[in-house]
Amino acid sequence: MENKSANSKFRKALGMKPDTSVKTEIIAGITTFFAMCYIIITNPNQIIGFTFTHPVLAGPIWNAVYVGTIIAAVIGTLLYAFLAKKPFAQASGMGLNSFFFTSFILPALISLGDVTTNYGAGLVIILISGLIFLLLSVTGLRSYIAKSLPDCLKKAIPAGIGLFIAFLGLKGSGMVVANQYTFVAFADLTTWTNVAPVLAAFLGLISIVIFNKVGFGWMKKASIVLGILVSTILYYLFTWTAPEFTFSEISQSFADFGEYGFSVFKPESWTAAFDGVTIGSIFSVVILIITFCLVDMFDTIGTLYGASAQAGMLDKNGDPEDIEKSMLCDSIATCTGAMVGTSTVTTFVESASGVAEGGRTGLTALTTAALFAICLILSPLAKIIPGIATAPALIYVGVLMLKNFKDIDMEDLSSAVPAFLTLIMMPLTYSISNGIAIGAIAYVLIRLFTGKYSKKDIVVTIIALLFIFRYAFVNTL
Repeated sequence: MENKSANSKFRKALGMKPDTSVKTEIIAGITTFFAMCYIIITNPNQIIGFTFTHPVLAGPIWNAVYVGTIIAAVIGTLLYAFLAKKPFAQASGMGLNSFFFTSFILPALISLGDVTTNYGAGLVIILISGLIFLLLSVTGLRSYIAKSLPDCLKKAIPAGIGLFIAFLGLKGSGMVVANQYTFVAFADLTTWTNVAPVLAAFLGLISIVIFNKVGFGWMKKASIVLGILVSTILYYLFTWTAPEFTFSEISQSFADFGEYGFSVFKPESWTAAFDGVTIGSIFSVVILIITFCLVDMFDTIGTLYGASAQAGMLDKNGDPEDIEKSMLCDSIATCTGAMVGTSTVTTFVESASGVAEGGRTGLTALTTAALFAICLILSPLAKIIPGIATAPALIYVGVLMLKNFKDIDMEDLSSAVPAFLTLIMMPLTYSISNGIAIGAIAYVLIRLFTGKYSKKDIVVTIIALLFIFRYAFVNTL
């Protein structure tokens, strides 16, 4: 009788109903895990910017971010399991991890500064954006801001991020290289040294598409992971090298995590965040916080609407059920991610794969979280995956994110132009915030001078003005 009572409480805690099957929920959780576990390797690579020759970035910080990524994913997904009781999972967001590198790590590399200081300062900015996110979620202002921004920018921002991370993937694979005359160019394929990584990455991308289109069951759901494995195998075959790893690296990963993962709690990190030098003036700090908030907001909302629609979890108004609880899970997870050393945590669109398998309750999320936790002891295996092997995942995810752009009315130039500028300026200026800025400024000016400006444009106007002040008083190079 006690076992039955305990089982009943467990099912209630996860939001399970009599018609939901434990087996189905567990299978759904496994499916979600395999669809998104690529983030475990991709996130550390993105945050260090594929700089595998830098001793601190490629060693201690990579290890810290690896462990932090998993811990943040576990905690964020458990929040969905027990707080929102939804079949969704969370982890460090794609695009935002690249933005973390370009905003905090890259400036230190360019100026030959201390990357650990910039890393800690960046985590402080993430934490502040998460706390603001939490406040907006609790007060309901988050939904108001999201609804106030123009539809063309809402669709263009994720599409622009998709183009940006696809560009990073092409660059990381060696397929796209710098050129002093044309800025970028195609790789020089006259030597096998250059051909090997490019070919391995390209065939990895093709294999992801093939697995996704003609694969079955788990193979289709895990297409990105399989693509990364294909690239890894081909890379070692083409370069005729063998991977090296020792299980002693497990303890080293946790040691590095202990030293760097909690950098947000170090006084010097807070000093660097607001010293007016490490990151920039107060305008730069404010803009970075706003940008991280905006991107996470639209990423989460878009995912929630899509996955909830597939799960039949929309209310009579067409909004996700208990959306505020989901928003709360997201904001708490972002704060948690900053505390354990990783970039903004968000709800993953890959959660839809588990929903497609029948996941409807928190048990799906609980299963996914458990599988992420197991990966904490797999860091030696993770390190044998070369940087170019994660490039296909970036390109593929970038393609998926671009689909939002097709819903923009290209016949209406007042929407098309701001959307296009948002899309194209992200990769061309190597900055997500610049894309949002130029798109917002263009939108406001067009609305003003065409007589279409209205009260609902006040929020985007404030954002545009903040960016204008930043450009006017802060060197953005």
